[in-house]
Amino acid sequence: MKKIVLLLFFLAVIAQTAFAQVKKPTLMVIPADAWCMNNDYMTTYSAQGITMNVPDYKLALQNDIDLLNVITKIGELMAERGFPLKDLSSTIRSLEQSSAENEMLMSATSGASLAETPYEKLMSRAKADILIELVWKINTVGPKRSVTYTLRGLDAYTNKQIAAATGTGAPSISAETPVLLEEAVLSNMDNFASQLQMYFDDLQTNGREVSVEILTFDNGSGVNLESEFDGEMLTDIIDTWMYNHTVEHRYSVSDATENRMLLEQVRIPLFRENGMPMDTRNFVNNLRRDLRKAPYNIECKLLTKGLGKAVLVLGEK
Repeated sequence: MKKIVLLLFFLAVIAQTAFAQVKKPTLMVIPADAWCMNNDYMTTYSAQGITMNVPDYKLALQNDIDLLNVITKIGELMAERGFPLKDLSSTIRSLEQSSAENEMLMSATSGASLAETPYEKLMSRAKADILIELVWKINTVGPKRSVTYTLRGLDAYTNKQIAAATGTGAPSISAETPVLLEEAVLSNMDNFASQLQMYFDDLQTNGREVSVEILTFDNGSGVNLESEFDGEMLTDIIDTWMYNHTVEHRYSVSDATENRMLLEQVRIPLFRENGMPMDTRNFVNNLRRDLRKAPYNIECKLLTKGLGKAVLVLGEK
C-alpha cells in the first residue's frame, strides 16, 4: 500500500512539474480602437491610395497617465497568473529606433518602398501571441465613481476573439481609476486567464492557424501553378507539401487557379525542430527552400502581411 501511495505521489509531482513547464502565451495589453476613438487618439494613414484611421498608441501613452497606469495594472494581474508580457511603451520605442532603417529598405527590382500600416509594424515587432484589448468608462453618480470595462483577448495571428470579460465595479468616492479597474476586473480575471490558457493549449496540440497565398510574377518566365514537374502540377506539389508539414495535416485550399493559390486555416507548429518559435514566415520559407531545389529550381519572393499571413510569389525575387 505504501508503495502505491509513493508511486502516486511521484506521478503527481512529475505531472505538476510538467504543467509548470508548459509555455504560456506572450501577451500585450493595448487600448481598444473604441477607447482611442473616444479619446481622440487616432491618426490618419494612407497606403496605396486607401486612407484609414488607426490608433496612435504613442500619443495616448504620452498624454493619458491613466492609460499607462491601467495597462501596468492589467499587466501585473496577468503576470501574477504566469503570463509573460510585452510592454506596449517599450515596443513603440524599439519601433522608432528601427523606423529609419525601414525607410531605406526598398525592392531590388522596382525600387518600391515598404507598404505597412503603423499597426502592422507594431504587431510584427511585438511578436505577441495574444493581444488584450482594453476599454473602460468612468461612471459618475454624485460623489461616487465606478468603472465599466471590457477585456478582449485576440489571437494576434488571426484576429479571432479567444477570451472576454466585462463588468462594472463597485462605486467609490476616493479610489483612483487604476484601483477602480483592478477591483472591477479581479472577480473575472481568473476566468479570463483560464480562457487564454485553454486556447493556447489548443495551439500546442493542433498548431497555430495562419494563411498562405501563392502568386506568380507576370515576367514571361512561363512558370505558374499549372506548370508540371515529373507529370505533376505545381498546385498538387504544393498541396502535398502542405499535407506533409502541417500539424495533423490541417489546412484548406480555398482557391486554386493558374496564377493564384490561397490556403487558409493552415495549422503550423509552434516551434521549429531546433526549439525556436515558428511563425508564418519561417514556415513558408521552408516551402520556398524546397521549391528552389531540383527538379523545380523556382526562384520565389517571400512577403509577410502581419503575423498571420505570408505570400510566396513564384518566378523571381
